[in-house]
Amino acid sequence: MTLVIGTDEAGYGPNLGPLVVAATAWRVNGEPSAAEAALAAAAADVRLGTGRPLWADSKLVLRGSSGMAALETGVLAGIALAHGVITGWPALAAAVALGDLPAAVEDPVLAAVALPVAAAAADVAATATDVRERLAAHGVELLAIRARIVRPCEFNAGLDRGLNKSDLLSQATLELAAGLAAGATGGVRVWCDRHGGRRRYAGLVGRHFGATLVQAVEETAARSAYEVRDADLRVEFSVGGEARVPVALASMTAKYLRELSMRAFNDHWTARCPGLAVTAGYPVDAARWRREAAATVERDGAAWDTIWRRA
Repeated sequence: MTLVIGTDEAGYGPNLGPLVVAATAWRVNGEPSAAEAALAAAAADVRLGTGRPLWADSKLVLRGSSGMAALETGVLAGIALAHGVITGWPALAAAVALGDLPAAVEDPVLAAVALPVAAAAADVAATATDVRERLAAHGVELLAIRARIVRPCEFNAGLDRGLNKSDLLSQATLELAAGLAAGATGGVRVWCDRHGGRRRYAGLVGRHFGATLVQAVEETAARSAYEVRDADLRVEFSVGGEARVPVALASMTAKYLRELSMRAFNDHWTARCPGLAVTAGYPVDAARWRREAAATVERDGAAWDTIWRRA
């Protein structure tokens, strides 16, 4: 029996909105050496009615007019498999163990969101039922989905402590992965997308997994891999990690949570500033948003450090 954990993020580069990190955990019948092939076969068998993969890199899934529905179907079907059907933001936050979120202007708006927002609930339920059987046929089970939202105030506080945004991403990622791996009795494989330009992670792996001896197997431009042999643990950080389905579903979950958060953010501020165009939060448009919203933000008495993520 092998436990495979996949992780990814959304919102690494923007100035507005949160950085979201997600992780998925999968049980695979068989030895670690066979886990990747089993997951690849299962992923190939799990598709939407259109023939598109149910779980893929979120940047690919979100394209086109039906992108949000496809993203939501994949994420909510995965959550239904691991945690049961959810119908609103509070249930979603509980399912992925977000915990008590820090106060943020959009939280009251999010609390009222009914889910799904773009997909059909019946499609999500039918997809989850079908996918459970298909995964089982390949000896695969989706055990859990976890996520962490790093709000601007927390992000900026980390920068003030001397961390950079790669440090913040790595810390949130490995905390999630280590939590999911705790208590595993077989081999554990952790697959992460590469964290910015960082190439060396041995110290981080040792610290978060409580390992005194971490062996660097590979540290190249394409992949960094580490082994803790006493624990049968291997942790990899790969460019293009979303090609592996555990990372792909983590990517989609992080993107979905960020999309919901940005919708609430825009609903909050456009209601207070008529005519203010919505934003995805990326640097050029974020600067435009800041200019146009400045008077409203000041009138509301909101601190910029709770809204604006510094580079």
